[in-house]
Amino acid sequence: MDLATLWFVIIAVLWLGYLFLEGFDFGVGMLLRVLGRTDTERRVLINTIGPVWDGNEVWLLVAGGATFAAFPAWYASLFSTAYIPLLIFLLALIGRGVMFEYRGKVDSDRWRNTWDWILVVCSWVATFGVGAVLVTNVFGLPIDEAGNRVGGPLAMLDWHSVLGGLAVAGYALIHGAVFIALKTEGDIRARARRLALRVGPFAAAPLVALLLLVGAREGSTFGWAATTIALAAAVLAWLRLARWQEGQAFALLGLAVIGTVVALFAALHPHVVPSTVDPAFSLTIAEAASSPYTLEVMSWVALFGTPAVLIYQGWTYWVFRQRIAVHHMPPVQVP
Repeated sequence: MDLATLWFVIIAVLWLGYLFLEGFDFGVGMLLRVLGRTDTERRVLINTIGPVWDGNEVWLLVAGGATFAAFPAWYASLFSTAYIPLLIFLLALIGRGVMFEYRGKVDSDRWRNTWDWILVVCSWVATFGVGAVLVTNVFGLPIDEAGNRVGGPLAMLDWHSVLGGLAVAGYALIHGAVFIALKTEGDIRARARRLALRVGPFAAAPLVALLLLVGAREGSTFGWAATTIALAAAVLAWLRLARWQEGQAFALLGLAVIGTVVALFAALHPHVVPSTVDPAFSLTIAEAASSPYTLEVMSWVALFGTPAVLIYQGWTYWVFRQRIAVHHMPPVQVP
C-alpha cells in the first residue's frame, strides 16, 4: 500500500472515531429535553458527557488537519464547495462548547433552560451538518477541472445531503439513548432504553436507506460486505438492548458505524472528490495527495502520536466509567 492510500485509510479511521465518539455525545444533547424532566436530571445527562465531549471533538480536528496536510486539493475543494454548511456546523459546535462552560454560571431556571435549548438545537444542527457534508462528498461535489465550485454557495446541497444528514442524526439519536442507558441509573436509564427500543427502527431507517443506496450505486463486494455487517450489527444491538444488555448494544452500534464508514469510503475510493459536473474532473487519491516526503513525515508523527492520544482518551473513559444517578448530583453552586 502506497503512502497516499494509507493516509486515505487513516482519514477514514479518524472519521470513524469521530462519528462513534461524537455520535453518542451529540445524541445526549439531542435528547436532553426529552429524557431530562427536571433540572437535576438534565444535569445528570450533561455529566455523562461532561468529562469527554471535548476529547471526542479532537477526532474531527485531527481528521481536518490530516486532510489538509495529506490531501490539500481534497481539503480545498471540499471546504470551498461546502463552505456555508461547514460554517454552520462549526458554529453549532461552538454553541455546544459555550453551553458546557456557561450553563452553571448563573443560578436561574431561565438561564439554564436557555442554555439547555442551545445544546439541543446545536446538537441537531451539527449532527445533520456533518452527515450532509460527508455523504455529499461520497456522492460527488460540483467542481470543475481546477477543483473549484460550480454554482452558488449552496450548490452542494441536494437530496443526498438531506439523506446523509438524516442518517447521521438518526444514528446519533439511537447511540445517545443507548449511551444514556449505559451510563445512568433509575428512571433515566429506563426511559432511555425504552426510547431507543421504540424509536430505534424509525430513526435507523435513513441510515439503512443510505447504505442500500451506496451499495446499489457505488458499492463493490467489499462495500456490500461492510453494509451487511453494519445492518446486522444494528439489528443485534436492538435485540441486546431489549435484554438490558446496554454495554453489548453500545459495542454493536460501534460495529455498525464501522461498517457504515467502510462502505462509504469504499464507495469513494479511488477518488477523494467525485465531480458531479463531469466525471473527468474528479480528484483521485494520487492527484490530491501531498509529496511523498510530506506523507512520510506525517506517518512518523502519527506512529508515535496516535498511541499517546488513544491511551489518554481510554484512561479518561476508564476513570469516568461509573453510572450516574440523580442522587449523585450535589446542590447547585454558582461561582
